[in-house]
Amino acid sequence: MALDRRTLLAAAAALASAPAWAQSEPPLRLIVPFTPGTGIDLIARQVGPHLSERLGRPVVVDNRAGASGNIGTEAVVRAPADGNTLLVTVNTLVMNRALYPRLSFDPVRDLEPITLTSWGTLLLVANAKTGIATAQDLIARAKARPGALNYASPGAGTPHHLAMELLKNRTGSFITHIPYRGTGPAVTDLLGGQVDVMFLPIHVALQHVQAGTLKALAISSPRPSPLLPAVPPLSELNLGEIDVEMWYGVLAPKGTPAPVIERLNRELRDILARPDVKTAFETQGMQPTHSTPDAFRRRIEADARRWAELIAAQGIKAE
Repeated sequence: MALDRRTLLAAAAALASAPAWAQSEPPLRLIVPFTPGTGIDLIARQVGPHLSERLGRPVVVDNRAGASGNIGTEAVVRAPADGNTLLVTVNTLVMNRALYPRLSFDPVRDLEPITLTSWGTLLLVANAKTGIATAQDLIARAKARPGALNYASPGAGTPHHLAMELLKNRTGSFITHIPYRGTGPAVTDLLGGQVDVMFLPIHVALQHVQAGTLKALAISSPRPSPLLPAVPPLSELNLGEIDVEMWYGVLAPKGTPAPVIERLNRELRDILARPDVKTAFETQGMQPTHSTPDAFRRRIEADARRWAELIAAQGIKAE
């Protein structure tokens, strides 16, 4: 069928207005080193469409789970430093540096920080049937009967695990670690009474605290959460430096040009300030934030040192 002049003109206009990336640029890949549905995955899928719109190019989320995040992280380390591949990750990144000393890459030195995206709040909780009412009560019981209490984590080397080890280190107490393969089975056994306590992201623990099956003992944020205003911060225990908040951020391969890093930093700053993004993050217990690349680098280096010291002091091994 022959096309009339009006149809041809409309088609030409549509092609002329098509974004340039549709014809030339490859997609920007946001590699998430964990499974879909995690908080990290939510960050990537929230910022991805906005980043695509602002950069005028496609953005895809690529989940590369495995080896405590090391598989996805290495994929970014090995990617060309051209701004087409970014890592969206959590502070497990710096913990892994000490937990896996034989890695073929350095997760601190082989990546370029772009920006922090958010802070995640951990809640120290106990099975309500234990009768443990406060963090001070937990510490007193752990000191009175070393090893009698146990705690769950989603696995060795996770923030949940190292948060409890830091608390044990600062208080000189001993609570037996029971590692699980993921948060789900750990929570199931915590609710069933097979384990006594654990650190959980606030959005995971909240429904159980509200139902009365878990008792909230302390919160990792520097101030009480509006979700649980009566629960004190860990900092109020006067145990010295005990920062166990989880940070999330975006990084690029080492050698990515500074102008690319700066452009991505600016775009992400504006995206993270959007009310809809803030709301989406808060539903997962995260508070959006932003930082300069240099400030993020300083945070990474400082955390790498302090977690390495804790891992050595507590004799923690990756399992």
